[in-house]
Amino acid sequence: MNVELPRRYGLLLVATLLSLGVQGIAPPGPVQQIVVAALSGASLVLAFRAAQLPRAAVRAAAGLAVLVLVVTVVKATAGGVGEGAVRLMNAALLVLGPPAVALGVIRDLRTSRQVRIQAVMGVLALYMLVGMLFGFVYGAVDLLGGDPFFANGATASVSHCLYFSFTTLTTVGYGDFVARSDLGHTLAVFEALIGQIYLVTVVSLIVSNLGRPTRPAPEG
Repeated sequence: MNVELPRRYGLLLVATLLSLGVQGIAPPGPVQQIVVAALSGASLVLAFRAAQLPRAAVRAAAGLAVLVLVVTVVKATAGGVGEGAVRLMNAALLVLGPPAVALGVIRDLRTSRQVRIQAVMGVLALYMLVGMLFGFVYGAVDLLGGDPFFANGATASVSHCLYFSFTTLTTVGYGDFVARSDLGHTLAVFEALIGQIYLVTVVSLIVSNLGRPTRPAPEG
């Protein structure tokens, strides 16, 4: 089963990168919403499979992904569902991915006793999932909270929320988009802390030990 892990983590990383590209480049509209929902659901299922969770859990993840996709299609074609609710459902999909990836990486390290390339792909995919998760949360706060999320009249479009999320996660902070409310400030602080601590601890530790055993082999 370990032989399949690199392929699964690779697919997960590709799905997250595709979702990032679609959200950032594709023009807003029904097609973008449907594709993003499909990629978010695929990311969740791939994360559960890579973690080798029980089949029942994988099926439950697939069912949740299909449900969100169906609701998104209904919203895009017939209306009746708010965009804030759709973004919140996408966030609900992505919030389950990082714990599954973390569990899968830990299991792989314990089983192989070595830091392999799939562990690197796993921690990078987790990082991407966290950034997209916060992006969806920012959009949901804007649409469901009543007041604009960004200051200075900036619109909280999908691409703007994603851009703000990753500039916050990486602690770049260009300053062209700024959260307006105390809730927005607090969420941004949490995301910046998560991003900085994760990069300087987990990612750097995994990458620096690539190919090395996680613990000495037993003597004799």
